[in-house]
Formats: sequence, C-alpha cells, structure tokens
Amino acid sequence: MKVRVLVAEDAIDVAAMQAAVELRGVGGIATFVGVVRDPDQGQEVTHLTYEAYSEMAESELLAIANEAVAQDGVSQVLVQHRTGRVDSGVASVAVVVGAAHRHQALDACTYVIDELKRRAPIWKVED
Repeated sequence: MKVRVLVAEDAIDVAAMQAAVELRGVGGIATFVGVVRDPDQGQEVTHLTYEAYSEMAESELLAIANEAVAQDGVSQVLVQHRTGRVDSGVASVAVVVGAAHRHQALDACTYVIDELKRRAPIWKVED
C-alpha cells in the first residue's frame, strides 16, 4: 500500500490510519488532523457540513498523494476527508505520511494538506 484516499461520511480513525503505515524503510510518520473549530472568528460554530463531488475529489486526492510519494524518501500517504455534518471538535480531515526521514514526512504532509485545500472539490458550509 503506497496511497489510500477516502472521501466519505465515515468518522476518521487516525490511530487506524497510522497503524496502516507499513514500517519497512520508514523512519518518520507525520500526521495532520484538521478539526472543526469553535469558535471561529468570534462566532460560535456547532458544526460544519462538508459537500464534495466525491468521485472527482478522490481522484484529485489520489493525484496529490501520488505527487507526495514521488518526493524523495516518501513511501506512503493516507488521506481521509469527511462529508456531511461534522460537529465542532471532531476531525474533518486527516493526512498520514510515512517516509524514510522525519523532514521528508513532515514536508510531504504539509504538501498534501495544502494541495488538498487548494485543489480538491470539497466545500464547507456553515449552517
């Protein structure tokens, strides 16, 4: 397993994502978890609703993850993004990267979340 992506209503199990990283050749695992923030800019947020064109979003996430794997030392990338209602304090997105060294894992993790935010057809709606 080099890359795994999922865009769905399913809750994110970060520990399971981290456990899925095959450790052969991995010296660092970087993890980013984005949660619904409350308050946001002084306004109470009880939840957000995420909408996505799931098929296109997964395709774009797969491309982004493969770009990250192509970077030196990166062996694996797992990405999951929620859709539907996500309550405040709950994970809406997670990225787990396995790489030979910590700086490679951290750089790739940052690359994936930045590109996901820029390119993936996923929208949040504040109800």
